[in-house]
Amino acid sequence: AAGHGPSGGRTLRMGAVRPECRGLARAAVRLDSPEVARILREAVDALGIVAAWTEVMMPALRATGRKWASSGEQYVEVEHLLSWHVSTALRAVAVRPTRTRPVPPVLLAAMPDEQHSLALEAAAAGLGERALPFRMLGAAVPPGALLDAVHRIGPGAVVLWSQLPLTADHGLVRRVADSTWGPRGSRGRALVLATGPGWGRSGLPDGTAGPRTLATALDLLERTVTA
Repeated sequence: AAGHGPSGGRTLRMGAVRPECRGLARAAVRLDSPEVARILREAVDALGIVAAWTEVMMPALRATGRKWASSGEQYVEVEHLLSWHVSTALRAVAVRPTRTRPVPPVLLAAMPDEQHSLALEAAAAGLGERALPFRMLGAAVPPGALLDAVHRIGPGAVVLWSQLPLTADHGLVRRVADSTWGPRGSRGRALVLATGPGWGRSGLPDGTAGPRTLATALDLLERTVTA
């Protein structure tokens, strides 16, 4: 991204990325909202949600996050602007009018102390793209509210997001995985997906899965709710 400020060149270290991602980073650094929106819209239309998220949105978001972390308050405005537009692009797909398949919905929620939810919005958009119903609760869902929603909705699967180990509540995951509903003799139970880097790679309760990518998670959710 061209241009210079008081602390030197306004560039983002991108590495080997798609041209759309590099253009997105340049537009974000310029705070060029119309161009950011255009690139995101065209990436989603051309690549689909999974590729647009993993190959365009995430690398640009990570680059702005690294720059923010190394530059103090500088670049906060770039990260905020880019995050808002990414969320807007994802939600546009998630709420696009479509006839969803007649299967149990997927419940999406972040852990009680987890404020990050963009990855959940990517999952919602991916579900919408596959015509699978979902219910989005978003960031920082209290335990009681989450468990109540599970019993009220009777989802086919529950996706729980944790960005950091400090927000990964294994006890709550176990309670969700153990939750049942419905009349005696025909009780339902949801598959729980503990997603995000906060969970680590081991120690998940029985009855839970830990997919590492959006594509893997969406494939597993589709198989689960349509079985």
